[in-house]
Amino acid sequence: MQHFATEAESIFYKKPQPFSKWEAPDILSYALGATLYMPASMPNIVSMVQSQKYKELTSLVIDLEDAIGDAELASCEAKLIRDIEELFTLYCNEQILLENLPLIFIRVRSVEQFRQLTTILGKRQEVLTGYVFPKFTAVQGAIYFELLEQTIQQHQLTLYGMPILESHEILYKETRLAALLAIKEVLQQYHERVLNVRIGATDFCGIYGIRRRMDSTIYDISVIRDCIADIVNILGREGDGFIISGPVWEYFSNHRILKPALRVTPFSEKGALDARKALLDDCLDGLMKEVLMDRQNGILGKTIIHPSHIRVVHALYVISHEEYFDALSIIENNDGQRGVLKSHYANKMNEMKPHMRWAQRILRQAHLYGVYHESVDFASLLSHVNAQ
Repeated sequence: MQHFATEAESIFYKKPQPFSKWEAPDILSYALGATLYMPASMPNIVSMVQSQKYKELTSLVIDLEDAIGDAELASCEAKLIRDIEELFTLYCNEQILLENLPLIFIRVRSVEQFRQLTTILGKRQEVLTGYVFPKFTAVQGAIYFELLEQTIQQHQLTLYGMPILESHEILYKETRLAALLAIKEVLQQYHERVLNVRIGATDFCGIYGIRRRMDSTIYDISVIRDCIADIVNILGREGDGFIISGPVWEYFSNHRILKPALRVTPFSEKGALDARKALLDDCLDGLMKEVLMDRQNGILGKTIIHPSHIRVVHALYVISHEEYFDALSIIENNDGQRGVLKSHYANKMNEMKPHMRWAQRILRQAHLYGVYHESVDFASLLSHVNAQ
């Protein structure tokens, strides 16, 4: 897989590099990008994956939890098992290559369901990249990761777990700190199996009967913003290495009340006002604003529910020419000879020690999503003739 594999050279100063599920975890955790959730009841999942229907889809989650009703659970479990068996057969017959498959995860409902699925699927889990563990707590989480480790060892697999933080004890102020510290202890124990940590903001909002509008971001909801800040504070610290992924964006069409969040200038400069109008018509300016807020808060990766979101999210993950040269300068000059340098663009100072971790993150992201040419930005990419 490769982000923007068919994009013109004129867009990128540094092209995105290919990756697969066998990358080192500290690289793979950056690669997920826009992760498409789909209910396990969705028809034609196998044909969609085999035909690469969505060319820029690099990660997906087949959902057995909230996306399906209780009454259809048994039939969806059976269908999912058939789908994974079919994918594995295609792989064994060399009709598909694992390098060309998106990173595929299954979101389970419970520890018991997870135990049953791993037992039934066995070696066929080779076509998976891992599992998503909902409503993650320290007690259940330890069981999830213990079972994951057992199935990895038993079948010699490469699999990862992605916990979703969305329970009452994490949202409620009086229990949050203890809950997060206990979860952190579990995640540290199974560090090499944790691909990233996801935030279940929809469940959090539901606890208070709140739903963000499509012209707002999750950061406009104060009780959720407060919780996200503590999650990043506890799990995003230097030395831990956990990548924290942003909440789901659930809109793909709606009526707006507030002004659009997308400025005209970046598009008018590129003669791309039609591209801006298309983004506004699909109500994607709110998503773009939230992705930028995610990045500003140290969060990378986005849960999405519609294929139209993929390109938008990934366009905002491409590193700017300025960011790339700042990061290079910081790393290349971190030799103890100086503490601060004027930036390549001569518009800021770069400090070697405080900015080092930022620079390392930028270069990892640049490796996977690429670097824009000096005169190019997200508006250029979203308005490009190859846009889907």
